[in-house]
Amino acid sequence: MPETHIASGKIREIYEIDDERLLLVASDRISTFDVVLPTEIPDKGRVLTGLSGYWFTVLGPIVPNHMLAIRDDGRSMECRRLEMLPIECVVRGYLAGSGWKGYRATGEVCGIRLPAGLRESDRLPEPIFTPATKAQSGHDENIDAEQAAELVGQDRFREVERIALGLYEHAAKYARERGIIIADTKFEFGLDDEGHLVLGDEALTPDSSRFWPADEYAPGGAQPSFDKQFVRDYCETLGWDKTAPGPELPDDVVAGTRARYVEAFERVTGIGFSEYVANPNVVLR
Repeated sequence: MPETHIASGKIREIYEIDDERLLLVASDRISTFDVVLPTEIPDKGRVLTGLSGYWFTVLGPIVPNHMLAIRDDGRSMECRRLEMLPIECVVRGYLAGSGWKGYRATGEVCGIRLPAGLRESDRLPEPIFTPATKAQSGHDENIDAEQAAELVGQDRFREVERIALGLYEHAAKYARERGIIIADTKFEFGLDDEGHLVLGDEALTPDSSRFWPADEYAPGGAQPSFDKQFVRDYCETLGWDKTAPGPELPDDVVAGTRARYVEAFERVTGIGFSEYVANPNVVLR
């Protein structure tokens, strides 16, 4: 029986396989400032699916995940259906992005008081859990622990916080040994039929994380990255008002962005990207 298309996200198309399984197909679309751009990044969807599959395998001993299989196209993942929790689970190990903006304004990030005198991109004394709401359109909004607990319940919130921090700390150490700093990342969790917490969506990709090259790390300003910051920086030069439609990307920005995504994949996994394209199951060893 053919799959039924049931939803479209900025990057993924979601299909129903049956009552228990979904097919998540990662496109090559790229969004910046919450606008999907008209230009695609070749192979980006394969990087997202392959890296997620690799991390699901590495992190499986910490928490179950929704992955069942990766299909031969390298961009389609068969997954268990879950009841997704209504919060984004963001873990920050470094002061960047909206965290840096909040800290400059208030000395806090999502209600968490941080030491005075920190610089942009500084490593935090310890990773912090900073949940956000899931926006159906526009930006996710940072919320504090009390607000998040109201959405999912106090006990579930504490479980999610503990597991998200554990996943980040394990992944950050793993990536650092391979030359990548994971400055921050976003996890999504759902519940299975028995109410157990399961890691869903994607995991630790350049779309859901800030990946910095460890050998170029220099706190005190913005860092070079393996994520879509390259595209954001280009778009910032255009005078674009950050509303749809977004600008076309020139060939050099497309090529540079693809190269950064592929390098992130290869550094983390130790697998050549062409090897993954030929046989996606190599990431599941």
